Amino acid sequence: MKITAWARRLASLVFSIVAAGAAANLSAFQTDSPKPVVVQPGPPGEPTKRLPDSTKGILPQRSRADAEFMQGMIMHHAQAVEMTALISTHTQNKDLQLLGARINNSQTDEIKFMKRWLTARGESITMPSHEMPGMSHDGMNMSHHAMPLMPGMLTPEQMDALRKARGADFDRLFLTGMIQHHNGALTMVKDLFDTAGAGQDGEIFGFATDVDTGQRAEIKIMQEMLEKKSEEGKR
Repeated sequence: MKITAWARRLASLVFSIVAAGAAANLSAFQTDSPKPVVVQPGPPGEPTKRLPDSTKGILPQRSRADAEFMQGMIMHHAQAVEMTALISTHTQNKDLQLLGARINNSQTDEIKFMKRWLTARGESITMPSHEMPGMSHDGMNMSHHAMPLMPGMLTPEQMDALRKARGADFDRLFLTGMIQHHNGALTMVKDLFDTAGAGQDGEIFGFATDVDTGQRAEIKIMQEMLEKKSEEGKR
């Protein structure tokens, strides 16, 4: 028993020595490791320039156009969600129902993202000076008398025609209307990136790029669906 206890104490002592040595080596490594160097790329043909260790990166200031883009896109998306909500009661077209579900899900999620983005930056989720009459504060429930302000949004007359249509007529009006609507979103993205200083925030850049890519793809799908319906109508 005494030998076993002594062996245990010896093992414990050895472990303590090894651990202390490892800690010392790690501390020395961390102390001796070089500090990161901050460099500024030089103009073409010229060397880079080393900046002082105290140099700190500064993010570009947020453009007012960023918030206005998000506020306007919330309004824009809200109408697309309203349009897709009509599909279940206005057509039996399975392809259109699948497309509508895709648009509804993606744009509902994007509205949530845009609201979080604006709220996190202390911005209103609506455009106070350009708010659409009849729209609720959350930008989701629009009166059919509201005057559209964003590019591509359907007029009250177009929305009324869509609500009254059924079957093949609804399919055609929905597809042409949503193509118009999506093209308006592409215009909004282009206007954002064409504005000096806008779109530099990493999140808004990624979001706007995704909107552009996604809606271009959906426009192509809808155009093909319209062409198919046109060919079927000629038979």
